[in-house]
Amino acid sequence: MAAQPVFKLDLSERFPHLPRAPIVEAVIHWRARSEQRLAREDLRRELTSALPDYPTIKTQHELHFESALGPDGAAVSSRDEWHGFRLESTDGRYIAQFTRGGFVFSRVTPYENWDRFAAEAKRLWQIHVSLAKPSEIERLGVRFINRIVPVELSTLDDILVLPPQTPPGLPLPIDEFLQRSLFDVPGHPYRVNVIQTTQPPIPPETDTLGLILDIDVFTTASIPLNDALADTRLAEMRWLKNKVFFSLISPQATARFQEDSA
Repeated sequence: MAAQPVFKLDLSERFPHLPRAPIVEAVIHWRARSEQRLAREDLRRELTSALPDYPTIKTQHELHFESALGPDGAAVSSRDEWHGFRLESTDGRYIAQFTRGGFVFSRVTPYENWDRFAAEAKRLWQIHVSLAKPSEIERLGVRFINRIVPVELSTLDDILVLPPQTPPGLPLPIDEFLQRSLFDVPGHPYRVNVIQTTQPPIPPETDTLGLILDIDVFTTASIPLNDALADTRLAEMRWLKNKVFFSLISPQATARFQEDSA
């Protein structure tokens, strides 16, 4: 089988600015296991001291289930383990999760811009590194979740370049849909997971159907603790995320999101 040609990453490409971008959550995820013993209360104290601008702190737990087959049949047991801490900024727009398995940073709506989002994420990542002392980044991911409302299933071709279609000979209306695509990036250590699906109304909405466009770009090889290399990976993944988004949405949707919200 012939090798696929290397996919060109053109970081000089400029994408349309969208004042009404439908982003509901932006995420950067470093999977980097702690090699420093993290005592719960010690970590809480360190995070509280280092991040006074993130005053809300909540404990995170992992629930583990185990089953065993004995003479009396199967027995299931569970144990609740401390996993880390979730912190929220004063305005609740930034969310940071410091765990034994890595660090996750999120920005919820309204999204501002990449530069501010990435700069804050990297500032808190350095705090995680200083406390957890990981030896490498096992996986780095950039994920953007978009929610487009309102939508009509009969007019999804106004939004999506490849909307769902009913098969020929089966003239039935589509009631809902879910599509997942996983893409390799030939010549580069990335994969892209894309989910397109309908979403029922979210209270207090009662009849507003939404369209979710979830784009997750992630590395396929570990990264040493090298800030310059990690920055390169983030820049390339951001470009891939944008390339996928603007390849999936229609020109009409792009124009809709370019309208001034004022």
